[in-house]
Amino acid sequence: MVESASRTARARARDELTREIKQAARRRLAQAGSAELSLRAVARDLGLASSAVYRYFPSRDDLLTALIIDAFDAVGGVAEEADAACGRGDVTGRWLAVTRAVRAWALANRHEYTLVYGTPVPGYRAPQDTVGHATRITDVLLGILRDAAAAGGLADREDVPLPDAVHADLSRLRTLFVPEVTEPALARGLMAWMLLFGTISFEMFGHLYNVLADYDAFFEHEMRQMAVFIGLDRGPARDAG
Repeated sequence: MVESASRTARARARDELTREIKQAARRRLAQAGSAELSLRAVARDLGLASSAVYRYFPSRDDLLTALIIDAFDAVGGVAEEADAACGRGDVTGRWLAVTRAVRAWALANRHEYTLVYGTPVPGYRAPQDTVGHATRITDVLLGILRDAAAAGGLADREDVPLPDAVHADLSRLRTLFVPEVTEPALARGLMAWMLLFGTISFEMFGHLYNVLADYDAFFEHEMRQMAVFIGLDRGPARDAG
């Protein structure tokens, strides 16, 4: 019993120091960017010997991987929560709620967003461990497409014919994830998802400065337009929040 309590105390202490190391690393990211992140610098910030930090994260890449997983889980979590707060049949409302939530998270967590959706870190290659965390947010979009197709949405429309290479990629993705969704509809969904992150990045990195006066209004219009483009909404979009 005493031994178990001791292990629990050690585990809590380890968890706490792990959180402190990651928080210090995030502060470093905010100050100098990911290319300047080092375990020695993080150790200095915490008043620790570098060897102490190495016991928790054997390399800079291990620390980066932990930060990337946390960021993917954070944005995936807000997307899942926004989606769950809407009625399952309101696919347009779900799309709007999710895109608003993702943008709000990105603007509130600029450095974490940049870490996972910005310029790749020189010399770093994300391990397979990050994939499941990264796809949480994609699973939300695929769920919306799947439910829209099941309800008879995503009706046939005039689409540009798919090139053979694109057809092959989409056929593979359909087979793996959303066999209910046609290839043209899946292509539209992916394009809209890419446009979401492109719009957020343009706003965040200042590319819309002196172009748009009201980012909120344009983002709302764009996401509603994308709901129509995907095929979720054939009429006036319902408000999700």
